[in-house]
Amino acid sequence: MTGERRARRRDAAATRRALLEAAAALFAERGFDRTTVRAIASRAEVNQALLFRYFGSKDALFEEVMAARIRQTLAGTPPERLLETSLRDILDQNSAGRRDRTLETLLRSTGNDNAAAAIRRELGEEYVRALAGLTDQEDATLRADLALAWVLGIGLLRGVAGTEPLSSADPDTVCALVLDALRSLLERSSPTESPATPRRASP
Repeated sequence: MTGERRARRRDAAATRRALLEAAAALFAERGFDRTTVRAIASRAEVNQALLFRYFGSKDALFEEVMAARIRQTLAGTPPERLLETSLRDILDQNSAGRRDRTLETLLRSTGNDNAAAAIRRELGEEYVRALAGLTDQEDATLRADLALAWVLGIGLLRGVAGTEPLSSADPDTVCALVLDALRSLLERSSPTESPATPRRASP
């Protein structure tokens, strides 16, 4: 392979990575529908034509962004901590240390049919499979679906609808209440440990 061909291959990889990073940030900020191909290309500092060259369409790019985020989260998070990680991701909107914006992207993109299909294939199946392993009950998949639905619903009410008092509630308090209740569905999910955890009254 000549030096010129190697340089072209490196440039292609860098361009593809730049488009993925730009798309991930914009999808999370604006949702699928309000993120344009032009905006993605502009943030990546490349020509729009390259997006179609490497990904084919905005839908395909969205699906790849989601799949990469999901793999990152699932690979780096023990199943018993997955609910807390996901919940904090949608509660801690201003945290500089957030590792994953998958659920935020989901909440801002549910109005698009193609985007929703990609989410169902990637997010639903992978998350539910991981969560279902936290219980030995016969209806493990249903329990995992219910747990994930509750977390997503919290995100919708807090981040999209702005419902009070949930919208301004302390993330530690919300996590403590929700994760404690979720143990009735997935008994091996770990409750958060926080000073804000409500104490039960002695019998």
